[in-house]
Amino acid sequence: MGKRDHESEDRIVTPRAALLVDALGTLLELQSPAEELRAQLARRFGIELDAEQASAAIGAEIAYYRSHFDEGRDERSLLELRERCAVQLRAALPRSPALQLVPIDELTDALLAALRFGAFADVEPALRAARARGLAVVVVSNWDISLHGLLAELGLAPLLRGAVTSAEVGARKPDPRIFRRALELAGGVAPAQAVHVGDQPEEDVVGARAAGIEPVLIARAGVAPQAQAPVVRDLGELIELLDRGL
Repeated sequence: MGKRDHESEDRIVTPRAALLVDALGTLLELQSPAEELRAQLARRFGIELDAEQASAAIGAEIAYYRSHFDEGRDERSLLELRERCAVQLRAALPRSPALQLVPIDELTDALLAALRFGAFADVEPALRAARARGLAVVVVSNWDISLHGLLAELGLAPLLRGAVTSAEVGARKPDPRIFRRALELAGGVAPAQAVHVGDQPEEDVVGARAAGIEPVLIARAGVAPQAQAPVVRDLGELIELLDRGL
């Protein structure tokens, strides 16, 4: 076998069979939660907040949720988690007699109504393009079990092979176990046959690579943090990258 034959072998690329996709920041965006919180509290309870107060309160709630979302493993534990988040929200809001009289279940409902998610404009076309190329698309996310219902509500579930959350697996990205579960959902795909795209260098790039999966970083704001991986600005660019043989 000559030198040219060796060079040809070096250029062989394993065919891709699966596309693993992060949720928040990659597929989904959280839409103005502070403004929504102001509107919900004013409409439901007559409680008026300024923008700074609402931003501080929703920030405290989100910080608590991010530390505890793995506890939302089933319907009962999810309800308990949401009520604890509402307690954190109330503690971060300016104290008022009206607020203290609001039952926790009603405050929880107002909080959930303020947390509105939407899919980025490029998501549906990219998911359809991935499916057309024979890729099994699986969402891999640090989230509670409600992600499944959200994906269905946004009309994305029919475009997916499946979704897996850290709450179900008991392991968050960058732990390789959540990626391995995603590969199982993709049909038992080997790590070398998969690509994972996400917006977090540690969770998505380091985590995917630790599981033997090719990572791609998405930087929707156009500024990419340091990461040893290909960078795209949207999912359309990702499909182009896959078509070029990533």
